[in-house]
Amino acid sequence: MSTETKKPSVLFVCVHNAGRSQMAAAYLTSLSGGAIEVRSAGSQPADQVNPAAVAAMAEVGIDMSAEIPKVLTTEAVQESDVVITMGCGDTCPYFPGKRYEDWVLEDPAGQGLEAVRPIRDEIKTRVQDLIATLTK
Repeated sequence: MSTETKKPSVLFVCVHNAGRSQMAAAYLTSLSGGAIEVRSAGSQPADQVNPAAVAAMAEVGIDMSAEIPKVLTTEAVQESDVVITMGCGDTCPYFPGKRYEDWVLEDPAGQGLEAVRPIRDEIKTRVQDLIATLTK
């Protein structure tokens, strides 16, 4: 019988799952070193991840080029301990006992790399704070 404790799990949600939620998931995966289970999804997933978001993350050594937007499912919410929406007014199934947060972040959609960098940096700060609360 395993005495291992279950890893905390986080789900990042934004409408298209192409920019903010993908960057947050990539940062959390990278910075937590595998200590946290990471998911991301969107209610209306885009065809591809935002190229400017991919480029912005590549600048900090994180490769998101293979990521694809995923559809938000009730199961993904149920299986997550923390659900973070990205200030996009997205609707997310509510389950008692889950921690819900809304991060108000500018949408990088249609913006160039210059505009995406500060969003990326804000996401990194928030992810670092999140890791601190989940790995106490």
